[in-house]
Amino acid sequence: MATTENFQHSPVNRTLTADDRRHFYRQMMRMRAFEIMAIQHYQAGRMGGFLIAQIGQESIPVAVRSLMEPQDHSLCGLRGMGTALVAGMSMKEGMAELFGRATGCAKGKGGLFGFYAPEHHHWGGHGYAATQTALGAGLAFGLKHQGIPGVVFCYLGEGSVNQGVFHESLNLAALFRLPVIYLIENNRYAMGTSVQRSSAMKENLAQRAEGYGMAWDLCDGNDLYEIRAKLHPAIERARHEYRPTVIEIATYRFEGFTIADANKFKYRSKQEADERMLNHDPVKLWAAHLLKEKDADEDELRAIRIEARAEAKEAAEFAKASPYPTKAAILEDVYWEVDHGPPAGKTGRHFFTP
Repeated sequence: MATTENFQHSPVNRTLTADDRRHFYRQMMRMRAFEIMAIQHYQAGRMGGFLIAQIGQESIPVAVRSLMEPQDHSLCGLRGMGTALVAGMSMKEGMAELFGRATGCAKGKGGLFGFYAPEHHHWGGHGYAATQTALGAGLAFGLKHQGIPGVVFCYLGEGSVNQGVFHESLNLAALFRLPVIYLIENNRYAMGTSVQRSSAMKENLAQRAEGYGMAWDLCDGNDLYEIRAKLHPAIERARHEYRPTVIEIATYRFEGFTIADANKFKYRSKQEADERMLNHDPVKLWAAHLLKEKDADEDELRAIRIEARAEAKEAAEFAKASPYPTKAAILEDVYWEVDHGPPAGKTGRHFFTP
C-alpha cells in the first residue's frame, strides 16, 4: 500500500515549496476556525436554519483548489462552507450570510445554501442530494462548447450516489465526453445511515463508474499528497481529452449530519468518533508532517492558528454589526430581468421579449 511518503514524491507534489505546504495548513485552519466560530454562535441561538460543518474533511477542498486553474469551476452539496472559503470567499461575507445579514454572500437570503462565489467560479452548496451533479455536467458541457480547457470539480457525499440524477449525470458526462470530475466524499454515514446499509456495492462506490465507461479511483482524504496525486491524472484526462472521472475519497465528519443532529452518537458510537478525532484529524496530521519535514516550527504553526481564529472572530463581529435585509429585498434577486429592468421584465414576460 502506498504511503504519504510515496505520494509526496509523485511528480505533481515534487514541485511544492515549504510556502505551499504552510499555505495548505493555513487554509485548513481557516476552514476550521470559521466553522468552530459559527457553531458557537449557532448554539447560542444567534443563527437560524441549518448549519452543516466540514470539520474533519478540510484537506479535501484544500487539495482540490491547489490544482485548479482560473478557468476551472467547483460546486458542492450541502457540506461546503469551507469549500467556498478555500475558493476565495471572505470569512466576513460567509459569516454574515449565516447571520442572515445584508452583507452576506447571498445578501442574507440564502444562509448555508447561499455560499456562492461566482467571481471565483464556485457555484455554491446544494441542499437536495445529488442535484449539483447535473449542474456539474452542465457547466462542463458549457466549457467544452466554448472551447475552454477548463475542468469542473463536483463534490457530493456518499449519500447522494443512489440518487437517479447522479446516474443520469454520469451517463451524459460519459456520452458527451465532458470535462467533469465527480468527487465522492465518503464520510460513511450520510444523513444518519451507514454506507453499508444504504448502498449495494462490491468494494467501493466509485466502481459504479465502470457501468458508464468512465475512469475511477480511490484515495485517502486525510492525505493531501495522495489527493493531489490521484487528482492529477483525472485533471489531465478532463482538460486535454474531455473525459470524466469519478474519485471516491475516504473521509470522516467529526460533527453530526447537522450541528443540531441529536442522533449523532446513535448511528455511530462516541468511541468511534473520538478515535477518529484523536488519530485521523487531517489538520493535526498535516501539522505533524510540517514539523517532521521542518517546513514550520511550533511557533509558526501557533501563529497560523491564532491568525485564523482572529479572522473568524472579526468575521463574527462584522456579521453581528451588519444590517438585516430590507423587506423590499425579498422581491429582489428572483429574476434578472426584473432587477435590471429590460422590457421583458417590465411586462412580466420574463423570458420572452414583447
